[in-house]
Amino acid sequence: MKLKITVDTKIYEVDVEASEPDPPSYLPAGYVPPQVRVPASSGAAPVAVLAPPSAAGGAPVADESKVCRSPIAGAVVRISAHAGQQIQTGDVLLVLEAMKMETNITAPIAGKIARITAAMGDSVQGGQVLVEFE
Repeated sequence: MKLKITVDTKIYEVDVEASEPDPPSYLPAGYVPPQVRVPASSGAAPVAVLAPPSAAGGAPVADESKVCRSPIAGAVVRISAHAGQQIQTGDVLLVLEAMKMETNITAPIAGKIARITAAMGDSVQGGQVLVEFE
């Protein structure tokens, strides 16, 4: 595609090529976003299940539906839950700070917390497992 660009009253004609965008740099290699689950009663087609991404530097997670991953890279500034605690969907588990903004990480499911894998002050990556559920 040819474009005309004017800089300080001088006209330049440039060729522009479209290239495929690089994957976002804030996601770990091999990260697969969580799948949207559609209730069977909705009549919608089922969602394909993809292989789960690896836990930060570890083995693949056995059951992706029983973990909460970080949506962003940031630092843990507050932990509002603990192992063994019974939680409801939407309860705040911890708070991450990224670029001077705080993000509440909430429970994607109701249940009991098996383990919190991050500690106060830890730096976490997007896609990293933060909480595991029983």
